Amino acid sequence: MAFDISPSTNKADLAKWAELITDDIERLTSGKPVLADPSAEFAGTPARLTVTVGFSPALLRKIGAESPAGFGQLPSFKIDRLKPEYSDGDILIQVSTDDPIALFYASRALSRDTESFAKPRWVQQGFSNAAGVTRTGQTQRNLMGQVDGTDNPVPGTAQFDRQVWISAGPAWAIGGTQLVLRRIQMNLDTWDRLSTDSKEGVIGRKLSNGAPLGKQNETDIPDFEAEDENGIKVIPPYAHIRKAAGKPEQQFFRRPFNYEVPGEEAGLLWTAYCANVEDQYVPIQTALDEGDLLNLWTTPVGSSVWILPKGFKQGQVLAAELFG
Repeated sequence: MAFDISPSTNKADLAKWAELITDDIERLTSGKPVLADPSAEFAGTPARLTVTVGFSPALLRKIGAESPAGFGQLPSFKIDRLKPEYSDGDILIQVSTDDPIALFYASRALSRDTESFAKPRWVQQGFSNAAGVTRTGQTQRNLMGQVDGTDNPVPGTAQFDRQVWISAGPAWAIGGTQLVLRRIQMNLDTWDRLSTDSKEGVIGRKLSNGAPLGKQNETDIPDFEAEDENGIKVIPPYAHIRKAAGKPEQQFFRRPFNYEVPGEEAGLLWTAYCANVEDQYVPIQTALDEGDLLNLWTTPVGSSVWILPKGFKQGQVLAAELFG
C-alpha cells in the first residue's frame, strides 16, 4: 500500500504517525488487537505476519531529510509504460502473511491509522506459493512457469550485508536498505504459444528445474562462453540471464510476487533490495532495457523506489532518527 501525505502533514506529525504505526506493528505481529480495534476478534491468528515500511525520495524532500548515496527516482527506460495508479507515493507499507484473512485485517488496521496523516495512492496485492506447498528454501515459479529468484545473495553472509544493507550516509538510513518495486505485466497469451525450447532460449534457463542452459542444476554458474557443435552460444546473446548478469558488485537481492487481476492482466510485483540503487540496480536495468528478448512478453506498468529504515526492537520507534 502506498500513501501520499496530506499537505498539512509535517515532520512532527510524521513522528506521531511513526509512534502509532510502531505500536500497531508490535501488536499485530504478536497476535494482539490494535488500540480501539473495531475487529479485535481477528487479531489472534497473525500467521507469520510481517510489516515493512518505506519512504520515497519525494517524502525525504518534503521533510528536508538527507538521502543516502544512490537513492533517488529511476531514470526513464524505453520499455516502461508506467501508470500513475501503480507508481510512486510518499509512504509504503508492505504487509505479508500466510493467511488472506490476517492480511485483510492487518492491512485495514494499518491503513486506518495512516489515513489521518496521508491519503491512499495505490494498493497492489501479490502472492507466492501457499504455506506448506513447497519445501523450505525452494525457489518459486512465476506465472510464466520460470523458476524466479535464483542466484540471490544469501541472508546472513558478508556478501548479503555488503550488497543489501546501507552502511554509510545519514545515521537514520544506516542498517536499512533501498527497494525498487516494479509491477511487470506479462503477455501470457503469446508466451504460451512458444515451444519449451524457445522459452528456455529467451530466459537462458531450463524450465524444468531452472538450471542454466548447458548445466544440470539451478545453482550451477552459467557459462556464457560455451558453444554447441555448430559454434552457436549455448546461452543466446539475447537471453534474459545474460543481460541481467551484471558485475559481481551490482548484484542485489530479488524477491518476486505474482499478481493477477482476473480477466485483465497478470504478472510480477518484482522487488529488488540493494545498498545503492544507482550503482547496483540502474546499470542492470539499463542492460535489460537495451537488449533483453524477454521484453517482448513483459511490460513494466508500475514503478517506485523506497528506502526501508532498519528494524526496531521493543521500546523503540520506527524511523525515530528520521522524524526526530
